[in-house]
Amino acid sequence: MDENAEGRSFFNNGKEDCAFCEIARGEVPTFIVFEDEASLAFLDDRPLFPGHCLLIPRRHFETLLDLPASLIAALFLNAQLLARAAELALGAEGSFVAVNNRVSQSVPHFHIHVVPRRKKDGLKGFFWPRQKYQNEAAMLEVQGVLKSAIAQLQDGR
Repeated sequence: MDENAEGRSFFNNGKEDCAFCEIARGEVPTFIVFEDEASLAFLDDRPLFPGHCLLIPRRHFETLLDLPASLIAALFLNAQLLARAAELALGAEGSFVAVNNRVSQSVPHFHIHVVPRRKKDGLKGFFWPRQKYQNEAAMLEVQGVLKSAIAQLQDGR
């Protein structure tokens, strides 16, 4: 396992009071759809549309400006994989991929929003009404189809 400059494992690194660091450390249950050594992605619990995922680095960085150059490629390759998976698994016609830096960043831990999109889905400009999943079963269903699509894409099928 990689270690940071202080010798701590990346998986245990982070701020104690950061909600996303707690998720990365496995302290908070969530609907994970993808994970590797650098990052993990999970379903947003208040999605713009079902399948809206948040991709975070396992290590704590507040904004894009704080990320080391060595991590940028890995994160955005994973964002690309998630966008492809959303189209494959959910029949999306495209995706919306976004990063907020401080302003509108509800959790001060770098994260990439990957949102499945369809023509005439009602998302306009910068007004994005959020919604909750109907129930846990709906979240489990979306989690399952995204994980399956990611596995297919990683296997080259």
